[in-house]
Amino acid sequence: MRKIYLLITGLLFLLTGPLMAQKITVSGQVTESSTGEPLAGVNVIQKGTTNGVITDIDGKFSLQVPEDAVLVFSFIGYKDQEVPVSANQTTYNVVMEEDFTSLDEVVISGLASSVKRSNLANAVDVVKAEQLTGIADQSTMDGALYGKFKGANITAASGAPGGGIAVKLRGITSINGNNEPLYIVDGVYVDNSAISAGLNVVSAASAGGSQSNQDNPSNRIADIDPMDIETIEVLKGASAAAIYGSRASGGVVIITTKKGRLGKPRISFSQSLGVTMMLNPLGMREWDEQKAETFFGPAGRADFVAARDAGLIHDYEKELYGNKGLLSTTRLTISGGTPNTKYFIGATRKDDEGIVKNTGYQKYSFRANIDQNITDWLKVSVSNNFVHSSADRGFFNNDNSGTTMGISFVATPPWAQLFPDANGNYPANPYAASNFLETRDKVTNNEMVDRYIGGAIVNATIFQNEKQSLSFMGRAGIDFYNLTTTAIFPNTLQFQRDGNGLNGVSVQGTTRNLNTNFAAFLIHDLYASSSLSFRTQFGVTNENFNRNTILG
Repeated sequence: MRKIYLLITGLLFLLTGPLMAQKITVSGQVTESSTGEPLAGVNVIQKGTTNGVITDIDGKFSLQVPEDAVLVFSFIGYKDQEVPVSANQTTYNVVMEEDFTSLDEVVISGLASSVKRSNLANAVDVVKAEQLTGIADQSTMDGALYGKFKGANITAASGAPGGGIAVKLRGITSINGNNEPLYIVDGVYVDNSAISAGLNVVSAASAGGSQSNQDNPSNRIADIDPMDIETIEVLKGASAAAIYGSRASGGVVIITTKKGRLGKPRISFSQSLGVTMMLNPLGMREWDEQKAETFFGPAGRADFVAARDAGLIHDYEKELYGNKGLLSTTRLTISGGTPNTKYFIGATRKDDEGIVKNTGYQKYSFRANIDQNITDWLKVSVSNNFVHSSADRGFFNNDNSGTTMGISFVATPPWAQLFPDANGNYPANPYAASNFLETRDKVTNNEMVDRYIGGAIVNATIFQNEKQSLSFMGRAGIDFYNLTTTAIFPNTLQFQRDGNGLNGVSVQGTTRNLNTNFAAFLIHDLYASSSLSFRTQFGVTNENFNRNTILG
């Protein structure tokens, strides 16, 4: 009898096993509660597994799960939702509600104080450190901002290593003035100039009366290490100019760097490696004798036939942009603190190669932040940041002379013979003003920066009781950097030899920038009730901006 019972039990297990593992396909649409609009990019995941999808542009999804599964719907800024799956239902339309818990977050909104987000009268966006850097290291701070703020127009002037990105938070606010936002790092007003290296004398990009800077320089905000940043707050409303002056007409970006935390010393070391390459090459155009003659005449046809028969058709897109550059970032941090002293020390070494040979970006950054409680009523915070960087940017961007690498490349057919001979002599490019391979190998366009950004904040409580308090806040900041630009065009270049150009060009530039800002405030808080309070600020500020550039 026992054997028969075991046999029947085993048969029942075999019969019910497939039923327990049976899967169904569920689908539906995810919408937003307040507007009813579909939400794209919502994560739809089977709870406890990695099985999941994201909603498409219409908010729709389709996923195969077991009959007893639980679906988890999650999206930034909205509450997570869990929906049990039933064998009798295959369609699930989910409405996502906004997560208002972030309304209690405290953000910086004025010169001397902060306020809860729920009490703000102007638009403020906040990005935390984990959102800024993500999984992959970002080469520059301005590049790390891409895609992080709604309504921000972030465009790259070129793909040259070392930055060169324009950020516009409120659109075009001035025809001739600067439309970039004002950057403030730990209370220090930092410079974000893009300073010409003098390449226009060769490229003639500013010919015809244009006064715009078309030299493809990098932005100085790129000096800030994104791995040092704790939060970034963006003030886009018109009130930003009312608080910070006319320099904030394009908005304000307030950057707070990382601080030490209470506890034993914490040491962190990381090393990341990557490769940069051209992902979507355009490829070579298909040529024949008729096309060659149509575009370049009988001489072009003869050159095409000779090169084709000799097997000398070249993929110059691969030759110019085909470098596989190594990306290396080394990071060391030490942080910790006692009840009275907290510290954060960080050092970064970055070495990024470009997709064009002889281009790249190297940066060394060191940061030391210290917070000290001198007494129970006096607190001091000090931040220091030293940066050394060097960027080799090549010869690209706008051009009215046809000599930059990008312009001459697009005008050159694949049968042109541009490689050097055994002695290193480059032939002239008969189809363009320059041999872009020669330009790549011989031209120097370097930016070197040594920079120090330092600030100090003093907070003192003058008196305090249950109903009111009076405190003092003093702040000082300095932003100093020395920028050296070097542009060298040898007289052996096609567009500088044999009477062309200026028989060689050497442009050396030096910029010394010194920004200082000082502020002192008295802050009075009156607590009328548990839900009603008044804050009054009185203070003075002083900002000095001094920049001298010599180019010759």
